[in-house]
Amino acid sequence: MSIATFDPNADATVSMTDTAIAHIRKQLQKSPDMHGVRLGVKKSGCSGFKYDIEFVANAQDDDQAIAICDDLTLYVSAEAKPYVRGTIIDFSKEGLNSTIKFLNPNAKDLCGCGESFSV
Repeated sequence: MSIATFDPNADATVSMTDTAIAHIRKQLQKSPDMHGVRLGVKKSGCSGFKYDIEFVANAQDDDQAIAICDDLTLYVSAEAKPYVRGTIIDFSKEGLNSTIKFLNPNAKDLCGCGESFSV
């Protein structure tokens, strides 16, 4: 048996699929003053937490910057880091519907609508 320690201040490892990168790039082109995307979590929803994504011009002081590619930076809020470690951000389009999906290995339960999660 091994013992793992939990460090809430450790850096998050979050990545994006090619389709998510293409979608975010397209959205950022619509707002030239925005330079990246910020990932956070809020207490909300029927399962406990909800992902919060916003396009930002600048990072907040305690954000972790992850260079996704040359022209795209993902900022992870300090509060979100323990909840989103290992998450892959994806984008899918099904018919007329499109959505950003979070493949989070820390999520123990998801609500039926897919809007919230618990850890």
